[in-house]
Amino acid sequence: MNSIALLVILSGYLAVLFYIAHWAEKKGNSKWTNNPYVYTLSLAVYCTAWTYYGSIGVAAESGLSFLPIYLGPIIIAPSWILILRKIIRISRVNKISSIADFISLRYGNSRFLGAIVTIICLTGIIPYISLQLKAISETFHVVTNTPTSKYIFDDTTTLVAVALALFASYYGTRYVDASEKRKGIVTAVAMESVLKLVFFVIIGVYVTFFVFDGFDDIYQKASLLENFKEKNTIGGLPQAINWFLLCVLSMFAIFLLPRQFQVSVIENNRENHINTAVWLFPLYLLIFNIFVYPIAWGGNILFDGKNVNSDTYSLLIPQLFDEKTLTVMVFLGGFSAAISMIVVSSIGLSTMITNNILIPYNLLGKLKSVDAVSSKSILNSRKIGIFSLIILSYFIYRFFGLDYNLVSIGLVAFVIISQLAPAFFGALFWRRGSRLGAVYSILVGFAICIYTLLIPYAIGITNSSSNFISEGFMGFNLLKPFQLFGLDYLQPVPHALFWSLLFNAVTYFAVSVSFKGNYRERNYAEMFVDINKYITNHEDAFIWKGTAYRNDIEKVLIRFLGEERTKRAMNIFNVKYNVDKKVELADARLIKFAENLLTGHIGTASARILISSVVKEEKITLPEVLKILEESKENIIINKKLTETSNELKEITAKLQNANESLMIKDKQKDEFLDTVTHELRTPITAIRAASEILHDDDEIPEDLKKQFLQNIISESDRLNRLIDKILDLEKFETGKQTINPSKNNLVETVEKSIEPLQQLIRNKNITIHIESKDKINAYYDEDRIIQVVTNLLSNAIKFCPDSEGLITIQIIEKDNFIHTFVHDNGKGINPNDFEAIFEKFYQSTNQNIKKPVGSGLGLAICKQIIDHHKGKIWAQPSTKGACIVFTLPKSKNIEI
Repeated sequence: MNSIALLVILSGYLAVLFYIAHWAEKKGNSKWTNNPYVYTLSLAVYCTAWTYYGSIGVAAESGLSFLPIYLGPIIIAPSWILILRKIIRISRVNKISSIADFISLRYGNSRFLGAIVTIICLTGIIPYISLQLKAISETFHVVTNTPTSKYIFDDTTTLVAVALALFASYYGTRYVDASEKRKGIVTAVAMESVLKLVFFVIIGVYVTFFVFDGFDDIYQKASLLENFKEKNTIGGLPQAINWFLLCVLSMFAIFLLPRQFQVSVIENNRENHINTAVWLFPLYLLIFNIFVYPIAWGGNILFDGKNVNSDTYSLLIPQLFDEKTLTVMVFLGGFSAAISMIVVSSIGLSTMITNNILIPYNLLGKLKSVDAVSSKSILNSRKIGIFSLIILSYFIYRFFGLDYNLVSIGLVAFVIISQLAPAFFGALFWRRGSRLGAVYSILVGFAICIYTLLIPYAIGITNSSSNFISEGFMGFNLLKPFQLFGLDYLQPVPHALFWSLLFNAVTYFAVSVSFKGNYRERNYAEMFVDINKYITNHEDAFIWKGTAYRNDIEKVLIRFLGEERTKRAMNIFNVKYNVDKKVELADARLIKFAENLLTGHIGTASARILISSVVKEEKITLPEVLKILEESKENIIINKKLTETSNELKEITAKLQNANESLMIKDKQKDEFLDTVTHELRTPITAIRAASEILHDDDEIPEDLKKQFLQNIISESDRLNRLIDKILDLEKFETGKQTINPSKNNLVETVEKSIEPLQQLIRNKNITIHIESKDKINAYYDEDRIIQVVTNLLSNAIKFCPDSEGLITIQIIEKDNFIHTFVHDNGKGINPNDFEAIFEKFYQSTNQNIKKPVGSGLGLAICKQIIDHHKGKIWAQPSTKGACIVFTLPKSKNIEI
């Protein structure tokens, strides 16, 4: 493909990235930029050009050896819910902006330790950035079929490096506070992660199913190649140990690489985004690696005997079949993988350089001087830092060549960064870890790493003439860099990792146990290890003793935050801790609060130095620290108990209010009920009295009319009797005086008995009754009482059935240990809001205000009491038309009644 055309495509692609970053910065908290999927996809910055090209090269040369670097993150990902969440919480409350800040803060705001961590990161990552630029350059020339230019200004990578340096320095330094979220960069990286995965899957599908006839076809043809079986076996115990150590290496890398710490911790907006990352990120890696093996061995088949770079198989295969569009797509995917790593790594490294070397060591001017270090100078130093790092990496690539492949340099970077592991994880979980332990362990581990890996790689791993490699230092065989102390079955990278981490960890634990840290180290140890206890009152857990004035601290804050932001921050502090703003003296809480505000701008060590310059601190002994911390823990426990008690009291108060409201409603309903019952009692009594008076006073009443009056007296007396019986029944059930005599009965026959006395009413309204049941269903109950229940339910159904085409359906079915009886009518139905209330004895439906309710409202309340005494249940259930009441009865006497 033509070089100019490809440059135009690259320019357009970079322009799109600029636009996405700009759009994301403007959108702020939009759901398109602030969501768990963008966060998770930004973590895929782990997949660099090494993943895109280098893994294919490793798979082609040595089979399955590419897998451990991806297995480690997949295995460790579930632990993010605990470990990464803890790291994010610590970083958020302390305004941490880099891994160097994180480690130096834990060990007492150590300036020296922060500088060491920064140098370790620079040593490991700058050559790695150079390799990304090399990958861009080499693949560009593969796509365009052009030779690499000897002149800088004729090299297209020069333009790419400058463009990336400008992009990263602009969008990576939008805020003085380095702990602020860079939504533009993160969104752009997430977009690139999608593109590189899609393009890689496309080339994988193309090679597997279009060039070849599926996975089986590739395997069968590849198995005929030389050394196929030797390359594609896991091997014995030595190889398993190599794999294990490489998995451990990648587990550390996913936490410790500056770019991973940047996107996973610093750029995290919400902790719950981790819940998505723990499954989506491993899935991303798995999808990425599905086609590595087919592409690698497909390339081996197609280019067998030809001298080509196996790293570039993903480009060479579509190019071989003249698939220009596909070749460009693959190139853009690899370009995305490379530039994501370059941009994010350079941002993290520049922050570390500024906050842990330039500012604390007065390389930007004296920190304590009034006019020396300013927000503007900090921003400019970071811009220059990002630009310089990328350009420096470019010159390393140009002038030192870096003849090693992507994977080799990548693994070396991983081993170097892993020297931070004991100090880093010790900071999270071990209180006794000290600053001296962290410093010496990193230095010792790095020294072993230099001896066993960096020097041999600098000499040349294949240089058999090197006495140092073949015979060891000064001819001592036990000091061979690749076979240290006779350990000869490990590959160079696992070998270096094993010895460096062994000496590193032993040094960390030995020195930490032998030399106690100062009070500040122990203070931060408690706050790191027990972050969940202190997160809500973080400043309260900070221990400080001395004399400090609010005005002095405010002046320092104004210098970096500005007057308006400082005023707003102080108001927040005053409200949070209920502090009177007129108080002149500052306490430990304000000291910590001020340090946190400055940390994002100038780093943890510099923040401590700056605040220390305006306060007079007194030394605190370690026993005092432990005593204060113990008191702090007790206060936290007491506060927690008080909070719990307060919450319990709130719940009880709410319940009492609800109960009181319920009682008031009940009392009102009771009054209404008594009014109804009184009215119901008076109605038959009034009718009886009126008929009796007429019969008594008028002797000339015709015989037919006299019989009618006497019949009215009899019917009203029966009605009065029934009402009194219901009230007495209800009273007996509620006081426990009523007893039932259950026996085995056929429920179908009982229902039929209940229907018989109601036949006249049923015929009068032209209602059809239908029973759906077997002929015989036995249940265990008191038949007289269940007849009472069924009669009441049928009476209600008859009452509310329409005047024409009325239908009552009774369904009896067996379910488990109970018999279910459904009484359904096609009347006006029951309001769903009244389903439970209709069984209450004092209930009067709220929709009966206009028309006086029919009956006393006691029938269903008595039914419920009867069914409850049978250990059954009764309820109303939704129905498409009409009302449906259901009750259950025990199937046998095994169910205790």
